[in-house]
Amino acid sequence: MSVAKVTEITSSSKKSFDAAIRKGIKRASKTVQNIESAWVADQSVRVKDGAITKYNVRLKLTFVLK
Repeated sequence: MSVAKVTEITSSSKKSFDAAIRKGIKRASKTVQNIESAWVADQSVRVKDGAITKYNVRLKLTFVLK
């Protein structure tokens, strides 16, 4: 039997939502072992002078405890 835990992180990118997701998972993987899945709980953008300046995501990561 496995036990899993869910943790929530936020990440951002100046390029895209996809880049923010990848950046968040890559960074979380440095300290959280056994990440098995992630889902986007929320996404938003920052706007300045009518242009998007930053893409933000809130991710929920699932990892298995060993």
